[in-house]
Amino acid sequence: MDEKKFAMPVDSEHKSTEFRIYSFAAPHMRAFHLSWISFFACFVSTFAAPPLLPIIRDNLNLTASDIGNAGIASVSGVILARIVLGTACDLFGPRLATATIMLITVPAVYCFAIVDSADTFLIVRFFAGFSLGTFVSTQFWMSSMFTSKVVGTANGFSGGWGNLGGGATQLIMPLVFDLIRHIGATKFTAWRIAFFIPGLFQTLTAFAVFFFGQDLPDGDYAQAHKSGSKHKDNFLQVLRHGVGNYRGWILAITYGYCFGVELAIDNIIAQYFYDRFNLKLATAGIIAASFGLANVFTRPGGGVLSDLVSKKFGMRGRLWTLWIVQTLGGVLCIVLGKVASLGASVAILLIFSIFVQAACGLTFGVVPFVSIRSLGIISGMTGAGGSFGAVLTQVIFFRGSRYSTETGITLMGIMIICCTMLITVIYFPPWGGMLFPASKSATEEDYYLSEWSIEEKEKGYHAASLKFSENSRSERGTQVGPDPVSSGASP
Repeated sequence: MDEKKFAMPVDSEHKSTEFRIYSFAAPHMRAFHLSWISFFACFVSTFAAPPLLPIIRDNLNLTASDIGNAGIASVSGVILARIVLGTACDLFGPRLATATIMLITVPAVYCFAIVDSADTFLIVRFFAGFSLGTFVSTQFWMSSMFTSKVVGTANGFSGGWGNLGGGATQLIMPLVFDLIRHIGATKFTAWRIAFFIPGLFQTLTAFAVFFFGQDLPDGDYAQAHKSGSKHKDNFLQVLRHGVGNYRGWILAITYGYCFGVELAIDNIIAQYFYDRFNLKLATAGIIAASFGLANVFTRPGGGVLSDLVSKKFGMRGRLWTLWIVQTLGGVLCIVLGKVASLGASVAILLIFSIFVQAACGLTFGVVPFVSIRSLGIISGMTGAGGSFGAVLTQVIFFRGSRYSTETGITLMGIMIICCTMLITVIYFPPWGGMLFPASKSATEEDYYLSEWSIEEKEKGYHAASLKFSENSRSERGTQVGPDPVSSGASP
């Protein structure tokens, strides 16, 4: 296929070799903008309740345990949703997966208007949270559209700008609430009406993804399967190679203590500042919003940093940088729980946001290289790990009155540091790991083609893995010397 077909320069897989953030060129940059906007909309919907909790709490007579349980519920369902969505991306493509989950979950957002008890509040938060599964399709989509040299940047920007929804909703919902009150509604009616705004936004975005998105540079999955240009894979084989790769499990755990921590902070931080420092609701919302809004540059910065260090140090540089940044985030989290003044708390919160969110971007600078055949499963496992970390953190530290919120934040920082140590175990034979260099006899082809049987190779099903192997040699960094001879590179 002629490269002139594309507005962006492409490689042998027709993935873009450049990332032009202000471009809307189809299909690469259009997919980028649709992916982050859809994830943004889901973040707004999922976390629309926390900034209005002081009002909702009074209306529904919620206890601290009720609020904690609802927060846990909001990020519990997404654990399963992300694994399912990862599988759906592998089998049906990110466009259909994204639009479907958004349309299935949006009724729950509208149902906030009719909740009348702690139980119904928990139920709608649970089902609305399923929409955060779109994170997996966002990262999968970018990995399908951008080459290995810029995939960290693409993943960082799409995930980071999507995460902005967690900060934006801290500003949007109080403003919408105040506007509705000024029109004449009572406060207990105004908060219910306010939820129609995120619901409508999510609905419109889902239709935009479905009608204007495209799965692959060369078309949609359905077209590729019909033409024979893409093999329709076997679910059990995709699942086996995904869950059987230990690197995916480690990244799931460590992601639980960067993105999982971010979700936990989104759930607690507005109420924390409101209660501890006796602030007005709008003021607490602005401070809480600053944490999420930092994603405009923090998570993308992590993705860019991952690609930059890779140019010289390869995959080992990506892993070392992830470990350093996430560990420093843990240290700052400990400090955040210890400081007692408003000014110091705000300052530490902002610095903490830089490191914990950059670690998210750095994580998905590594994920696209774990597996090609099971990329959706690996992305889903990692994303689900983030949600599981949020659930575990809230159950242990922010549920009920066992710990004060500030003590919970400090203990959360200790868990970040401990869990991040697992990154030292990740090892890629062609590129090495944090502690050990690459195997002299291993090649990219050996690593990626091991996911295919001899029979599947004879039928040419491994073609995409073979192309990616060739395009991922940059992960060797500046290592010199002749390429090792591959034992499985032949088509």
